[in-house]
Amino acid sequence: MSIWERLSRIDRRIVYLIIFLVVFLPLLFGIRMKVSISPAVQSAYNAINALPEGSVVMVSIDYDPASMPELQPMLKAILRHCFGKNLKVVLLGFWPLGLPLGTEGLNQVATEYHKVYGIDYVNLGYRPGDVAVMVGMGKNIKSFFMSDYRGKSCDSLPLMQHIRNYDDIAMVVGLEAGSFGDMWVQYVGARFHQRIILGVTAVMAAMEYPYLQANQIGGLIGGLKGAAEYELLIKHPGFASTGMAAQSWAHIAIILFIIIGNIGYFMERRRRK
Repeated sequence: MSIWERLSRIDRRIVYLIIFLVVFLPLLFGIRMKVSISPAVQSAYNAINALPEGSVVMVSIDYDPASMPELQPMLKAILRHCFGKNLKVVLLGFWPLGLPLGTEGLNQVATEYHKVYGIDYVNLGYRPGDVAVMVGMGKNIKSFFMSDYRGKSCDSLPLMQHIRNYDDIAMVVGLEAGSFGDMWVQYVGARFHQRIILGVTAVMAAMEYPYLQANQIGGLIGGLKGAAEYELLIKHPGFASTGMAAQSWAHIAIILFIIIGNIGYFMERRRRK
């Protein structure tokens, strides 16, 4: 068997092992790669950074565990930015499986910054209803969220006593793995002139750029790279920064295997002829 034939028939177990190593080792040793800041992510950072101290940021968790690797780092980076600037955070979600993810991220970052529940941040939890809830909150948020995710009355929470509708929300941040980003823009941004930032999975980013170009959103964070860029801007590297190295090396390894396999195939076919 020639060397070219061997290259075109590499044992799949070797391929799996190499892919495992190039993904695992950067995560294990915290290897990071340099990323450049895109204008879309810079705009998102600037929009939050320009908010006055004490402003309220509403964060919508519209994703589930399948999209967690891309969107959870965005959530934590944005929360660190907000709490670092002494902004208030109200978290809610329209994906029921997203609530535990949002709760975990919110509690972790709030603890890091010694924030007090009910005063500095509130978790309203999940409500069904999609567009009806989004539009209804323009009149009165408490009509749909009478209590927080633990069943505690919103009227008993100091932060919620000063929030009635979108007039009291400085910014909405939608972290999206589906169509809810479009709903925030079309029903809340257009109707109530609410300022919005979107964080989306990489495959969705291209579809959201028209909103950014039309100034219907104040910024766009796309995929794991966008999350890594935001971590760089807040000077707090996390999972996204190391994940980018693992993702990039995995892509390089796959491309090399494709090249080697094709070279081996064509060289062996040429030899047989």
